[in-house]
Amino acid sequence: MSRSLLSHLAFNHLVWFQTVAEERSFTKAAARLGVAQSTLSHAIRQLEITLGFRLLTRTTRNVAITATGERFLQILAPRLSEIESIVTTLRAADDKPIGTIKLTLSDHALKSVVWPKLKAVLQAYPEVKVEFSLDNGFCNIIEKGFDAGVRLGESLEKDMIAVRIGPDWRLIAVAAPSYLETHGRPEHPRELVRHSCLNMRHKTSGALYAWEFEKDGQALRIRVEGQLTFNDSYPMIDAAISGYGIAYVPEDLALEELRNGTLVQILDDWSPLFEGYHLYYPSARQNPPAFQLIVTALRAHKPWDEMPFTPEALSTPPRSGRS
Repeated sequence: MSRSLLSHLAFNHLVWFQTVAEERSFTKAAARLGVAQSTLSHAIRQLEITLGFRLLTRTTRNVAITATGERFLQILAPRLSEIESIVTTLRAADDKPIGTIKLTLSDHALKSVVWPKLKAVLQAYPEVKVEFSLDNGFCNIIEKGFDAGVRLGESLEKDMIAVRIGPDWRLIAVAAPSYLETHGRPEHPRELVRHSCLNMRHKTSGALYAWEFEKDGQALRIRVEGQLTFNDSYPMIDAAISGYGIAYVPEDLALEELRNGTLVQILDDWSPLFEGYHLYYPSARQNPPAFQLIVTALRAHKPWDEMPFTPEALSTPPRSGRS
């Protein structure tokens, strides 16, 4: 390419073209890049004008790469990868963790596992920033632009690196004594359909959570009804204490209320164990020191402030599979 042509090329437009070519969709590429679809479409048109040839063929439903665009991508992709590798290497040369890490996780995962382990390490490394996006549903972290996510082990995709960060735990059904005195105590999960229950709606999918029970190898999913619906676990405890109905919440959230008698557990023998929280992230990525620091802190069995810190704590996490 001539210097005149190079001076008119925007580097991010080349990266955006590669993303559209990989996704075969402006909608998916825009979501992955975190830009407006109209902005992305305009940028690709400008790139085609600058280059002097068409890269993509657009229809109302599909995006296809042209033969010329395919040849251009074959030349472009390894060079973009090389540039990314060089930048990553230069950043890693200064082993001081710095930068922003974006995590998607549930409110319960944040409070019960992630925040207790991260709060001390973030005080020690003020140049490491973490953005938490609370969501009890499932999320494509690549498409949504997150560095990693936290979900139950049973919910993870197979092509992700998964690092266990928390113990197994249970969801339990609880209600106020006054509610049970008035409406009776269900002895089987199917009886919940005759009760007022506190629903949970997933933010991403918009679907209501179907309560999951298991006993003696028999698994049940019960869809409940009630006056109140939440997308956060913590207000459900207060609503249950106030007598609005039966809540299905992580056991650790209700321990204090169970001890002081403001809540009573029901259907205990139907409450299954769930595989504990895992941190998951794409396998095909270069992990900067800031990300390695977060992974190391979350993998630890104790909160960071209870551990002696050494530089070896920044060792690279597993390259693939689960641990």
